[in-house]
Formats: sequence, C-alpha cells, structure tokens
Amino acid sequence: MLVVGLTGGIATGKSTVSTILQRCQIPIVDADILAREVVEPGTPALKRIVAVFGPSILREDGTLDRPKLGAIVFNDAEKRLKLNAIVHPAVRKAMVWAVAKYWMRGEKICVLDVPLLIEAGLFKWVGKVVLVYCSAEIQLQRLMKRDNSSRQDASSRLNSQLPITDKLEYADLVIENSGSVRELEQQVDSTFKRIEKEIGWTWRLSWLFPPFGLVSALWTLFWRSVRKGRKKSRTRRPT
Repeated sequence: MLVVGLTGGIATGKSTVSTILQRCQIPIVDADILAREVVEPGTPALKRIVAVFGPSILREDGTLDRPKLGAIVFNDAEKRLKLNAIVHPAVRKAMVWAVAKYWMRGEKICVLDVPLLIEAGLFKWVGKVVLVYCSAEIQLQRLMKRDNSSRQDASSRLNSQLPITDKLEYADLVIENSGSVRELEQQVDSTFKRIEKEIGWTWRLSWLFPPFGLVSALWTLFWRSVRKGRKKSRTRRPT
C-alpha cells in the first residue's frame, strides 16, 4: 500500500481535494479529525492535559474547552510546547493505527491529510507528497473572503505559516488550484491515476508478502532522503 501525504496551506483548497478523494472512495486519514478524537473524554491524552492545565479547561459535560485552552497556550510558548508534547504523539499513534487498518484491508492507496505535513517532518514517512497549491495572492483573497477578514489580518495569518512556495520543494506532485472546482476535480483525477499507474501490481505483493512491503517502504524513504539532499545541494549558494 502506498501512503500519500496530502498537504497545502490555509485556503489553498486541501480540504476540497480531500472531499473529492473521499467521493472517489480513496481511504483518507484526517489528522484534524484524529486530533479531536484523541482528546475525547476518557482518553489518556485528555487526562494528561487536565493534569497539566487543570480541570478548568473542561466544559461541564467533561469535554475539552478548546477556545479556553487555546487562549492559555496562544501567547505562552512553554505551555504550547507542553500541549504539543501530549497531543502530537497521540495523533501520530492514531495515524499509524489508521494506516495499518487500511493496509490490512488490502487497500492500494491511503492518503494522510495533514496540514502540517512538512512542518512536523511527517513528509519523511510517506511514499509521496502531494501539495495543493495556489499563488500567495489567490490564497490571500480566498482567506479574506472565507473569514470576512481584512487584508492585514489575512496577511498576518499567512505570514505566521510556512509560505506555500517553500513547500514546493518537498512535493512529489502538485495539484494546482487556481481555477474552478471542475478544473480541480480533473487535476485530482489525473494526479491519482498517475499514482495508481506508478504503483502497478506491486501493491498486491506488498500485502500478500509483508517483508516485501517493508523493504519497499524503506527503499522509498531512503530515496526520498537522497533526493531531498540533492535539492538542498543544488539550491545552496557558495559563501
């Protein structure tokens, strides 16, 4: 099974692409959904969060008061690191189990929908990275329209993230989303048909003979690191 990392930037259309893939019955592991599930009442992660931040971050029904917790960690880097140290490992563990379930079902492709795939370093652990891309100006205009925000506020949000252009060097495939939804659907279709063609028949062997799948995955990750190193060497300027 090939694990594809799907990422993008705010307002680039990654969620729309994920919805299109779901309609095509391609398995999706959504990191945002898992991030909510791992802090549901009774989970180890929520218990640890309460131990660190106190019971006041819970609502009356025992669920996490996200806005309240967000306000606590927003301007406090140390507390934010503590929260991430609890939530991120729990989400990664849930992602691994979700991927394993799809592999056991004999799926050909599984897509990891992760907004911070690049920033969190998870791009190193997927077979291919697919980036949903549009120009920074289009991204800005969409964000302003979506949130009914000023240009200044929208620009501040974009500037707080890794620029979408910086993510291009990590992408194996790029889905350009500067046009209509219909054009986007066509790009998604052609991109994943290309991926399926590249997989060929080897996915069946990986499922029927797990050692082959493991070796294949390690080989893919090795060449990803090699290609990444070559890109860095080409873009490095002499001092």
